[in-house]
Amino acid sequence: VDSRILGMIAALIIIWVWFDIYSGRIRPADGIFGGSFLTPRNLWILLVQTSSIAVMTTGMVLIIVMRQIDLAVGSILGFVAVVIGTAQVFWLPALGLPVGDPLIWIITLAMGIALGASIGAFHGALIAYAGIPSFIVTLGGLIVWRGAAWAVIRGETVAPMDKTFKLIGGGISGTTPGSIGDTASWIIGALVCVAIVAAILGGRRQRRRFKFPLRPIWAEVFLASAGCALALGATWVINSYYWPKGVVDRYAAEVGIAVPPEGLFISFGYSIPVLIALGIGVAMTFMATRTRFGRYVYATGGNPEAAELAGINTKMLTLKIFALMGGLAAVSACISSARLDSATN
Repeated sequence: VDSRILGMIAALIIIWVWFDIYSGRIRPADGIFGGSFLTPRNLWILLVQTSSIAVMTTGMVLIIVMRQIDLAVGSILGFVAVVIGTAQVFWLPALGLPVGDPLIWIITLAMGIALGASIGAFHGALIAYAGIPSFIVTLGGLIVWRGAAWAVIRGETVAPMDKTFKLIGGGISGTTPGSIGDTASWIIGALVCVAIVAAILGGRRQRRRFKFPLRPIWAEVFLASAGCALALGATWVINSYYWPKGVVDRYAAEVGIAVPPEGLFISFGYSIPVLIALGIGVAMTFMATRTRFGRYVYATGGNPEAAELAGINTKMLTLKIFALMGGLAAVSACISSARLDSATN
């Protein structure tokens, strides 16, 4: 068991407990000992708010492994967001697509990701083929794309977003939440447990096959138990956050069910942006550790000259990495603008 991981987990727990204590509401005389930080509502909101950042971190890891840096991701996010918002509110309706047409959110989502990837590829081409340091290129991009975001909407705020698109940000559209509910969340938690156990067993089988040292059985059991407990515990916390009363009342009126005197409790479950971040994290982890592309990234980051002499096209690899980073920043832009139900520079 990696002691550094345990140290980081312990530090995180201490920070969380301190915030919970500092957030108040601790009145032993009234029998209240909990703060407002470690509550299902706050943790659910924090997960939604940080999901767009989490998506971008998966690409930034590979950028840093390649000995590069991308300072423009925030500006790319802002520029793509205002283009998406302007397209939904002004451009596509002007072309004849009525408000609420499902093509609106599909077109803008695809357009945003393509735009972000194109900007990233442009940065990568300047870095790889023009020989300009990534710090300089992306510092310029930070300024240019922020200014471009202002130029698109002239400092205004564009709202609201398409109702279906809004679900990508985890919000509620009418009585449709941007989350999957408690049953599907428990299924995902169970699948994560199965995946953890399968990964540990598969890793042990591989180490035995190549005659590598094996961890003690107790360590394998501890890792599997801790991972499953974390997955199921997180699912339990997420499912403890319920729809607001007003939304529940509207939903009950729509489907024709009576609200009991004690109230109707409907869990949000895992939100769509959190699931997007988790899915991208799994895909990027697989790409970085199980594909030729990932091995090329680590080889280039370890020794660029040796990688090039070994036949790796390091210039094209750099372009692809920055294009991937731009696409991920665009996905984050979609999540952020959908969550805020607006776009602003």
